[in-house]
Amino acid sequence: MAEIKYIKPQEGYQMKFLSSKADIAIGGGAAGVGKTFSLLLEPLRHKDIKGFGTVCFRRTSPQIKAEGALWDTSLGIYTKVKGAKPKESVLEWDFGNSKLKFSHLEHEKNKFDWQGSQIPLLQFDELTHFTKGMFFYLLTRNRSVCGVDPYVRATCNPDPDSWVAEFISWWIDEETGFPIPERDGILRYMVRDGETYIWGDSKEEVIEKAWYLLEPQVKASGIDAEHFVKSVTFISGSIYDNKELLKEDPSYLGNLMAQDKETKSALLEGNWKVVVTDEDIFNYYKLKGAFDNFYEVKTGERYITADIAMKGSDKFVVMVWDGLEVIDISIMDKSNGKEVIDTITNFARSYQVQNTNITFDNDGVGSFIDGFIEDAVEFKNGGKAMNEEMYEHLKAQCYYKMGDDVNDGKVRISEYVANKMYDDKMTVRQRIMYERKAIKRAKKDMDGKLKLMPKDQMKVLLNGQSPDLMDAFMMRKIFDLEINVPFYVR
Repeated sequence: MAEIKYIKPQEGYQMKFLSSKADIAIGGGAAGVGKTFSLLLEPLRHKDIKGFGTVCFRRTSPQIKAEGALWDTSLGIYTKVKGAKPKESVLEWDFGNSKLKFSHLEHEKNKFDWQGSQIPLLQFDELTHFTKGMFFYLLTRNRSVCGVDPYVRATCNPDPDSWVAEFISWWIDEETGFPIPERDGILRYMVRDGETYIWGDSKEEVIEKAWYLLEPQVKASGIDAEHFVKSVTFISGSIYDNKELLKEDPSYLGNLMAQDKETKSALLEGNWKVVVTDEDIFNYYKLKGAFDNFYEVKTGERYITADIAMKGSDKFVVMVWDGLEVIDISIMDKSNGKEVIDTITNFARSYQVQNTNITFDNDGVGSFIDGFIEDAVEFKNGGKAMNEEMYEHLKAQCYYKMGDDVNDGKVRISEYVANKMYDDKMTVRQRIMYERKAIKRAKKDMDGKLKLMPKDQMKVLLNGQSPDLMDAFMMRKIFDLEINVPFYVR
């Protein structure tokens, strides 16, 4: 008789994640532990229950259908399930009595597409890619009449800059950034009052702390207070738990080991703490504050900065500024000359930006703009520093000065910009914080001029890519420098 093979989780992370009884379970930690596999096994326990449904979200549609992503992984699992029918055109699986649908939430407004929905099992793959608003709004859709209590499952890689890092902070060592072994998988309890979480080690503790909030709801609804309290847990894992992956693709471990120190710490070791060095031009916590702080920065005059790329691997980035606040952004993978001109001029018209307040990098492909946008400012990265200041070149001067402004709390990046997608893997916020690690001081030259880490070394830290967002970001400082030399580059 042929051996019967079963679809089952491996011991360690996968078993612990699938065994959790939490209302909200977040599986995080290192890459390669089988987070997506575990997420897709979860709905199968209820597949024969009539009316049961799951919606599994990724931030964008391409992330669902990318090679080796959700849809590919689901084919490897669900084709082994008797009666399961794939509907690729709508990214859905029909199990007969129950269904699973894959969907996206690319923009904040997309969360409202689910008004009136009833989702017994709500899932998020790469939770750190979603905004806090998306997650908590979708919780209002997490309800059930099929007999299965509604619950949430989510996965993510470590991201110290995300709202998730704050949400799961009890499970993470504040000093080391590593998950605390004794707390792994432990349930805590929570209610949310606006932006504040009220936590406790039991439902009773949370009810006591939050009675001011819960009492009116209990009286109005007649529902016991315990039903307003959510149980939450965080479950970490290591690639060494995934014996099957290491057996089938042993080189994957080598790929993780080859990463820079910060990426390796997060993806191989599961560290949620950022790596900070004295060479950083942008203080990590101050740059994070440019997204998180509620302070008002200097606004009034508007500017446009454009880091231009067309056919290459770099991205074409245009930022719109109100004073020292980034209020809009456009990012393109590939663009032609007309698209570059149109994007900049459309932003200029929409935000009433004068031509003299537009700057573009004049190195390489950017030079063709000269003449098409009259009176716009050419930004010569390798040009001489302005006002006879002691910098290696203009680019270094603007990076150092933008770093000073950020570190002094003078710069802000709007929530709208922060939550836009940079690509199919990162939001703008995540990408800027990622690029930050490549913007470092180099040793002064013999003349005492301040220098940047060479571009080839930056690319090594960014896996062969350029810091496109940070380049457009630092270019804003040319307008402040021009106060003293108004016709320097015109």
